[in-house]
Parts: sequence; structure tokens; C-alpha cells
Amino acid sequence: MTRPARTTSDLLVASRGVSPWWNASAIGGEYLSAAAFLGSAGLVLAYGADMLWLPIAATAGHVLLLAFVTAPLRRSGAYTISDFAEWRLGSRGVRRVVTVCVCFIGWFYLLPQYQGAGLTLRVLTGAPVWAGWAVVVAVTLALALSGGMRSITAAQAVQFWVKLAAVAVPAVALLGMWHMSGAPRPPGDGVPRFEHTTRVHVRTDVAVTVPASVTVTARGRVDGVARRGETVPLPAGRHTIGRGTDVVFPAGTEAPHAEHLPVQDGGTWATPFGRGEEHGLFRTYSAMLGVLLGTMGLPHILMRFYTNPSGSAARRTAAFVPVLLALFYVFPTLYGTLGRLYAPELLMTGDTDATLLLLPRRMIDGPPGLLLTGLVTAGAFAAFISTSCGLAVAIGGTISQCPRRGGAAAFRAGVVVALAAPLALLPGIGSRGAAALVATALGVSACSLCPLLVLGIWWRGLTPAGAATGLLAGGGLAVTAGVAGLFHDAPPGWPAAVLDHPTLVIAPAAFAAMIAVSLLTRRRVPRHTDRALRRLHLPEDALAR
Repeated sequence: MTRPARTTSDLLVASRGVSPWWNASAIGGEYLSAAAFLGSAGLVLAYGADMLWLPIAATAGHVLLLAFVTAPLRRSGAYTISDFAEWRLGSRGVRRVVTVCVCFIGWFYLLPQYQGAGLTLRVLTGAPVWAGWAVVVAVTLALALSGGMRSITAAQAVQFWVKLAAVAVPAVALLGMWHMSGAPRPPGDGVPRFEHTTRVHVRTDVAVTVPASVTVTARGRVDGVARRGETVPLPAGRHTIGRGTDVVFPAGTEAPHAEHLPVQDGGTWATPFGRGEEHGLFRTYSAMLGVLLGTMGLPHILMRFYTNPSGSAARRTAAFVPVLLALFYVFPTLYGTLGRLYAPELLMTGDTDATLLLLPRRMIDGPPGLLLTGLVTAGAFAAFISTSCGLAVAIGGTISQCPRRGGAAAFRAGVVVALAAPLALLPGIGSRGAAALVATALGVSACSLCPLLVLGIWWRGLTPAGAATGLLAGGGLAVTAGVAGLFHDAPPGWPAAVLDHPTLVIAPAAFAAMIAVSLLTRRRVPRHTDRALRRLHLPEDALAR
């Protein structure tokens, strides 16, 4: 049994005693969040093969983390990224800016964990969405406050293997059922259709695109008109369906799509870069860059490397992580593909994140289906809670160390602030998918902490003024785009594309700002820079001699 944490080292870095394999499992546990567990299958269902680039970019991001960041960051001896920034640049001002960036990245990342928990309980039990939020907050508080990093490490490591089992076991069962039922495939045109007469209950107001004219039976509001169970012709095009409406579609109907999802046939769905959106190539490359660079700056992932005994152990940890992620990401593609056959109504309601939750009961009747659904639900909550724990410790530790080196009481207060702040935003963000919310957090990370870490570790010429300018410009613009995207729809065309995926524009600008201002203030390079770089890049045994 893990002993209670009593010191700052226990709370923030588990006394730097975590082995590489155990730490890699814990990183996998907290990195595989709501976006990976629920969002990936939903994205494949809606957008197709194009979305496979995102898990590839996530895994590649850990390779870059291994190559450029992990060992030097561990050798710095810092507790948090803010500690590293102040130690490397000798500036309290830069430390404060980094602390703000860490908070916004963490808060954006917590939003999909809460939203995913609310969706899971609503889909499976009909409970209000706030019940899911309450479960995640309560369990995370209990784990994080009881022992900080020491207590959550074991929980996260175990939860990774729970999540892997929760996607792998049902996947094997569903593949077997698909094969036993004759291995059905989509029709020749690849368009998702309702195989049988299907009743769809719409829980929230939604605008949908109907691909082909159809006559349905509706009870509720359709196109602003109250219906009482009569037949309603729906011409091809845009229609609105009110909250609580039941719509019955005849067998063979092409599934309508929520307005924000592209209508794709089998050809475009199976083609990379075929998202069916305006400026789809820009969106794809920008999203990939955000995931790739953003992974290098995620504070809750970076803090885990401080728990290793040495820089070489941190490097071994980082080498194990891509293997674990690649093993997990085999399965979302399968669920998304089966979802087009067995749950096409999710394209209409927009609840594509529910793909993984619905398929077991949709494909397997009776107790076996319920058992698999329970396993998937356990994996989903393991994802929400493990990621939330890592974020709470990262944000709480950063806040507690900022004004003065706080102890356990300051850390616990920081954890409460970390978990409470996103709750104020949740009611107003609508039904944005988990993957989109995580992409926002990764974008802020890619445009702020990633440039700071890369240049701070590998470039002698970085100055406090350059670092602060890049952080404020990159992080400020990314946060502004993220908040605007949560609450407002941008005008169509390039404004919407850049607002949804700004990394391709902002991240290079952040790097350029850091470099340009540092060159202009080259006389302010900290005096201890050479000593700091030796500590970052020389092995620990060489420094000891």
C-alpha cells in the first residue's frame, strides 16, 4: 500500500523514485484521455481515414519528446515547468507567464474529461450531465489530495491497462459477432443507412443535413412546426429538429448528418485528407502540428518525467510510451468503422463520442452486451479520472510553487482551484466533441510551452524578454482563439479554419518572436546559461565527477 505523501517532493514528484516501465504506464494512463477513449472512434465515424493522422501525430509527439526534452528536463532538478523556466532564465516574470499558460492548458484539457463523463452517464443511464462532472471531480479530489503524485502514479498506471482491456476485449467480441452475422458491409456507395426502421430521439436542438428526400414520422418540433406523430416529408437539404423530438426513419434511409459534420460517401470517408470541409488540407496539417508540438509541452505529461530517478531513466520512460500508445490506437478505427454500420443515427444527433458506448449493446443482445458495456464504461471513467488526476497535480503544483514555495496546504488549495475553474465554462460550451476540446489544449501548448522548452534546452541565446514575448504572443493568441471557438462561430471560410485550428499560423510566430526578441536583447542572456546548459545535457555521473 502506498504510504501517504508528507513532503513537497512526495506531492509533486513522488520523491523521484518511479521506475521507467511503471512511469510509462502512468503516462499512458493520463495521456489517453476522453479524446483518445471516446473521441477517436467518434472522429473516425464522422470523418474517416483522415482522423488516423491524429493518433499518429500523438505517438510521434512522444518521439520528439524523447529526442529533445525528457532527459534534459529531468536533469534540471525542477519540480514544475515554472520552476524550470525560472531556473533556466532567472526571471520571476517568465515564471508567472508560464504559470498562466499551464493553467489554461490544464483547464482546456479538463473540459473534455468532465464533458465525456457527463455524456457517458447520460447515454447509459439518462442521468443529468452534471452527475458525470461530479463523479470525476469527487474521485480526482480524493486521489490528488490524499497523496499528490505519489498516490496518483499507481492509480494511473493501473488505469492504463484497464483502458486497454476495456477497448480490446469488446473489440474482439464485436469482431466475432460481425463475422458470425455474415460480415455485413456498407452498400456499394459507402453511405451510412438505417438498416431497419429506426426511431431516433433527439436530446438537444440540432440542425441536420438530409442527403436525399425522405418521408419520416415525427413527434416534436421539425423545422419549427410541432408534429404529433404524423408523416413529414423532408426534402434534401438543411432542417432543424427540436429538443425531445422522436423521428422514425424507414429502412434504407441515408442517415442525416448534424450540420457541423460533413456528408461523406464511402470514397471520401476512406481517403486521407478527405474531410469534406472548407480548407480541409489546412485543417488537417494544423491539427497534426498542434498534436505533434502540443504533446511536447503538456504540463501533466512533463511532470511525470521529474518522478524518474535520473535523466537516463526519463529517456527510457519516454521510449516505452509510443509503444503503449500504438497498442491502444489500433482499436478506435475498428469502432468508428462498425459505428457506420450499426449506429448511423449518431451522425444525425452529433453524439459521435458515444460510438464506443453504444456498440456493445447494439451488436450483442442480453447479458453479454451489458457486460461489455460495463467494461467500456469502466475504461471510460478510468480515462476521465486518470487524466484529471494528472492535470490537477500539474496545475495545483504549479500554482502552489508560484508566489512562494508553498507546502502541502498550498498544493491542496491549488488542486481545488484547478478542478473548480473549468466547471464555470461547461454549461456554455454546447456539444463540442472531446477531441476538439483536447485539440484546443494541445494548440495552446504547441504555441507557448513547446517553443519555450525547445529553445530553452537547445539554444544558448534565449533571453527572458524573448521567452516572455513568445509566451505572451503565442499563448495569448492560442487562448483567445480557443475561448472564441468555445462560445462563438467564426464566419465561414478561412476565419473558421484558422479559429478552429490556429497552430499552423501561431506556433511558427511564437518561435519567431522568441528568437527575434532574444537576438535584439542578446546582452541580457543570463550569466549562468553555460552552467545551466551543461547540467541539462551532461549525464548525471559526469556532473558528479
